[in-house]
Order: sequence, then C-alpha cells, then structure tokens
Amino acid sequence: MLQYLTKDAYESLKDAIVTGSKINRKIADQVAEAIKGWAITMGATHYTHWFQPLTGATAEKHDAFFDLTLDGRALEKFGGGQLVQQEPDASSFPSGGIRNTFEARGYTAWDPTSPAFIYGTTLCIPTIFVSYTGEALDNKAPLLRALSAVDEAATNVAKYFDKNVTKVNATLGWEQEYFLIDKALAHSRPDIIITGRTLMGVSAAKGQQLDDHYFGVIPRRVLGFMSDPEKECTKLGIPVKTRHNEVAPNQFELAPVFEEANLAVNYNLLLMDVMDKIADRHHLKVLFHEKPFAGVNGSRKA
Repeated sequence: MLQYLTKDAYESLKDAIVTGSKINRKIADQVAEAIKGWAITMGATHYTHWFQPLTGATAEKHDAFFDLTLDGRALEKFGGGQLVQQEPDASSFPSGGIRNTFEARGYTAWDPTSPAFIYGTTLCIPTIFVSYTGEALDNKAPLLRALSAVDEAATNVAKYFDKNVTKVNATLGWEQEYFLIDKALAHSRPDIIITGRTLMGVSAAKGQQLDDHYFGVIPRRVLGFMSDPEKECTKLGIPVKTRHNEVAPNQFELAPVFEEANLAVNYNLLLMDVMDKIADRHHLKVLFHEKPFAGVNGSRKA
C-alpha cells in the first residue's frame, strides 16, 4: 500500500480499515488503479469479487482487466466502481427464503478490512454479498456486523478501566482437522463422491481407545502432501504453523497463528480450497466433514 498508493489514499484506506470510515469515489479510483497495477505485476489477468454465499464454500466470477476504447482498441481497465460493487446475480444461491427467485439481484460490496490477494492469475477482492434490499446472503456480512457489535460493547466496558481505549478487536485461532484417503478408494464410495463425506460404513478397526495415531509419526505420503499447502499458504499470506496426526485413523490437523477474526475466517475458507486442489495432485481425497462413525472422533473446526 505504501509503495502503490498516494499519501492521501493510503491514509483514507487505513482509516477505513481501522475505524470503518467511508471511502469517497476519488479515493476508490486511486485504490483500484493501484491494486490493478500491483496485480498485473504479479501476473494477474483477471479480477473477481470473492464472497462467501450460504453454500459452505466460496464463490467467484472472473472478469478480465479489459475494455475497449471508442476506436476499438483494447485497454486494461479497473476503476473504483468495479472495485467497490458488482452484481453477480443471486438466483441460484441459497437465501434462507428471504426473497423470491425472480427478485434475484444480489450485490457484492468490497470489504476493505480483508486484504486482496492473487490466486493463480486472478486478483481476488474479498466482499460481502447482500440482496437488493440489504439482507445478508452470505456468512461475511453477519460476521462483520457481529464483530462491530462486540467492538462497540467491549470498548464501552474497557473505557471504565482506560479512557484511551477506542477499539477492541476479536481474534480467532482455528484448527483445521481433515481426513486423507486415497483418491481411487474415494471414487469407489458413492457417498463420498456425492456428499464429500461418509454416510455409511462400519466402525474403524481402531478408535480413540488405541491412541498411537494421535501425535504419532506423520506418514511419508501425508507429509509430502502437507508440505505443498504450507508453501502455497506462505505465498497467500496465511500464517500456518502446526501440523500433526489427529485422533482418528487417517485424520490430521493444520493450524495457523491466531489473528483478527474476519481475516482468520477468510484464510480458513481459502485454505480448504487450496488443500482440495493439492490433494488431487497427490492422488488423495481430503475430507472436511464431521464425525464419520459413532464413537470415533471426526474432523471439525476447533
């Protein structure tokens, strides 16, 4: 930001991140131009408003840094309007029944508190996703509202002890537990293919009563897989730190350093996508589902 933004744009954006102040259109145009310049130097050809609909995953619609001049020449373009808001439609996303399908318009709005990032050749801009009338259609908008309420209430309490307190940040330290199974074996299971989790089966040969798997030596094939997400996470700025065997057979864990809650949630969703793609390259299937069998620990967020 210091390298690409003017002093006024930097201070305005920093103030928006820290205090929630509004960003005017002139500053938004400057930020958009700076982000585009940075992204292109990083090899990006497209941009997307990266959001979190009620599907348990993320969503994105890619647009090229492309426009036409009046005489028909190609132009790399990305302005404040494209940065701040887009209309990706909403007709096929879950809405919790808050609007009819024919009232399908949904809007993504830039969340300046979440850093933009490059994923492959795409500039990803974290956003909220709301309906035309302002109802939340995602998981990020309610989270930001909750964090704002916690900040306000906690700041009021903290002022009884220190009048200089102006803001309270909520932090989150998640742990991502997961199962790894051979891809060929996963493809033999209709329940895993259709739902991404086990719906049928028998109890495992060994469970928590035989705890030699927990914190045991990581198998070589699994360690080879673990190394690749860690490298990718380093490029994306996700501060992963811990890896180990979990309790259930073929269950493992990855955990980062704790950080601001909104950012931590972004990173967890991005991490799951990274792990899924990398597992495929290793001829493995990664499962993020909950407890698969009665009496045996399963994957969860902790």
